[in-house]
Amino acid sequence: MKLKNLYALLSLLVVFSMVLAACAPAATETTEEPAMTEEPAMTEEAPAATEEASTTERRGGWLDEIVVSVVSGDSAISQIEAGAIDFFSFNLASDAYPAIQDAGLSSTQSLGGYYGISLNPAVLDDANVLNPFSNRKIREALNWMIDRNYVNQEIYAGGSLPKLLPITTQLVEYTNLIDTARALESKYAYDFDRAKEVIDAEMPGMGAELVDGKWQYNGAPVTLIFLIRNDGDGTRQPMGDYVSNQLEAAGFTVDRQYKTASEAFPIWFGTDPSEGQWHLYTAGYGVAGLSSLRDEAANIQQSYLNTSIQASEPFISNVSDPEFQELGDALAQGVYTDKAARDEAMARALELALEDSLFVWVIDQQTYAPYASNVQVTYDLATGPESTNAGPYNLRFIDQEGGTMRIGTNDLFTEPWNSVGGSNWIWDGHVLRMTTHGSSNVTGAGGMMADPYTGLAYPQRIASAELTHVEGLPIRQNLDWLTVQTVPQIDVPADAWVDWDAVNQRFITVEEKFPEGLTANIKSVVVYPDDLFETVKWHDGSPLSAGDFVMNIIQSFDPGKPESAIYDESLALSINAALEQFKGYRIVSTDPLTIEAYGDFYQTDAELNILTLWPQDLYGLGYENSWPVLAVSNLAEANGELTYTEDKAGVLEVEQTNWVGGPSLEILNKYLDQAASETHIPYAPTLSEYITAEEAAARYANLQAWVEAHNHYMVGTGPYYIDQVFLTEKSVSLKNFADFPDLANRWAQFSEPKIATTVLDGPGQVQIGGEALFDAYVTFNDEPYLLSDVSRVKYILYDGTGAVVEVGDAVAVEDGHFQVTLSAETTAKLSTGSARLEVAVVPIPVAIPSFTSLDFVAQ
Repeated sequence: MKLKNLYALLSLLVVFSMVLAACAPAATETTEEPAMTEEPAMTEEAPAATEEASTTERRGGWLDEIVVSVVSGDSAISQIEAGAIDFFSFNLASDAYPAIQDAGLSSTQSLGGYYGISLNPAVLDDANVLNPFSNRKIREALNWMIDRNYVNQEIYAGGSLPKLLPITTQLVEYTNLIDTARALESKYAYDFDRAKEVIDAEMPGMGAELVDGKWQYNGAPVTLIFLIRNDGDGTRQPMGDYVSNQLEAAGFTVDRQYKTASEAFPIWFGTDPSEGQWHLYTAGYGVAGLSSLRDEAANIQQSYLNTSIQASEPFISNVSDPEFQELGDALAQGVYTDKAARDEAMARALELALEDSLFVWVIDQQTYAPYASNVQVTYDLATGPESTNAGPYNLRFIDQEGGTMRIGTNDLFTEPWNSVGGSNWIWDGHVLRMTTHGSSNVTGAGGMMADPYTGLAYPQRIASAELTHVEGLPIRQNLDWLTVQTVPQIDVPADAWVDWDAVNQRFITVEEKFPEGLTANIKSVVVYPDDLFETVKWHDGSPLSAGDFVMNIIQSFDPGKPESAIYDESLALSINAALEQFKGYRIVSTDPLTIEAYGDFYQTDAELNILTLWPQDLYGLGYENSWPVLAVSNLAEANGELTYTEDKAGVLEVEQTNWVGGPSLEILNKYLDQAASETHIPYAPTLSEYITAEEAAARYANLQAWVEAHNHYMVGTGPYYIDQVFLTEKSVSLKNFADFPDLANRWAQFSEPKIATTVLDGPGQVQIGGEALFDAYVTFNDEPYLLSDVSRVKYILYDGTGAVVEVGDAVAVEDGHFQVTLSAETTAKLSTGSARLEVAVVPIPVAIPSFTSLDFVAQ
């Protein structure tokens, strides 16, 4: 099953927490989710644009033209130095950072995803072959076997973070659970001898014997097939070799199979684990932006359990501890009464995750994207520049309007482009984001803007929003642009659309499908501006219309219905699965456009529960959907000449729909001419209420003129439009869209992340049984960090063994100054020798905590 199909599993309401880096290398698209450690003060409004930026009269983007082309990561730095490109937007691993500094270039710094070892949990069909990793205790032992600090230093030049847990190291979720996290890191610290003791104790019980230092089963070596990726950023191969060496030292025989993503992925993700075609795989995951990291509770189910939304192997074959299964499912479904209960469940789930260890995590990457010193780049702190929605709005040459920027990236046009089953590779998505109105990174919330530094959402086009949720749900409001209220019960209106009748081409209402009534956990209401359909235009010059919204909703249902002319079996399962937590849409008015959305799934941040239903694809791919483009593509598919997905294209032996080139264009042009001649209104029993014949004629005429001028079908509403596409050369040019409704400085507040710098000062020696005072100084650009911008400063005291002695909150003294007082009772718990105090500063303007520590001697 491909990743684009996984996206659709919760396509109507849910954002994924993680995206397989095999399909989005160096991401992605993680990713869902950090929860604040306490309720932050509500921000009164989005920060205003700078005074200098506010004087511009330019609309759309700051640049006149952007040219994106494929550049090898190995040559990216030298090409920027030579002036061949201005910016390399694809993240480089942390081992490249010294070279970036030596060249005098600027760079982004972001989390960049995470790497680990995926293990095969299955008992093999061949009884003569043993899979040691069907034993949970042996999987758990690998955590002691891997020296993560060594991997970080030797492979990542010390620039990344050792990773043990299925939550992001040193992000806010981690900070929230830091006493549990640090205790587990201490428990599972590198100890090869302990790992070998566990293996030596477990293997004989599985029928193996140690002969001359090597494990054998039925007289043959116990051989582990290790799928080691040798592509991407180049770090997975040495990581795989290191783990192989450790396994061999423990007595196993390792078959190291070096493969690219396209070679390894079908084996790891596409074969039955019981066949034994693999035992270990160097897995890489990315995140979908900070919005996807504001609540990492779903990571438990997704990374370990047979109920994982990835709905594929090796997850299905994993038989988990019943307590772990129950906890993981409950956390993913939001089944907890309050934050305290959630945190307790998360803490226990982290413990059980290590005992399960279907995945053995190794590294949380820090990645870097280099650019020239005269370039300004906005990037997502979690994923870097290629997956941020605000990035295209702020990309510019410093103190300059206009100009042509040349961007290099890792690849382009890896798969065909279309909004239903097309490319979701991160570099393709980067180009697409330049052409759209943005998103909160929650599927169904296009036309919002994700804060690249906190992951929260701001309104891009909507005039107002209201969220209603059932009382008791742990949902918090952070910003004041929306209204939040609670009620005992939410009844879904009888006329809300809850399903689709592909035969009669009309929506099925709640009253029809659920005559007994239907309730929901949340209700989102958005109201668009009165002038929405006058001010927002598609790149082909057509005004946005209500038909675009309704067509987009239909497109999320219709391919999953067997009666549909565009039925696609590869999409049906995921579309139907999405209906389980989907409770309905309702268009209350088209003047102004007012949309209600109902569902059971919810995010813990109120802002991320607002569903705008902007005409952006509901499959998580990032495209915008102009209804005539979908109509033409549907005609081609209904007539068996094209198909949206690769799976269906393979079955029918036809071309996969590609809106930007190849044989698809001639076929699409034929059906565009047909649609125009017939003034075709798709799904007429429903859409004729929203699309007139006059609009249809005008829209098709505009699209014909667009295709004639640009030779592609990528039509968006964003600050840039795609001018020309060169598939063979792997290059694309974009130009500023002067009819974009907003000034170029609309999101200028996101020009620089306000990451805190923390210095901890205190005594080098502490008397056991005496009081000790420590000072934490927090700054940004050498200026004190405002107290109003700090959610919390947490401290953790460790003894000489690394065990957590106490966790508490520092006391605010003044802007940029906090104090930690260790009481006499606390220091009395220390033993003579070394100890350490650590502080974690949780700022409000950014979702990246600042950590620092100080060692002292207890005596």
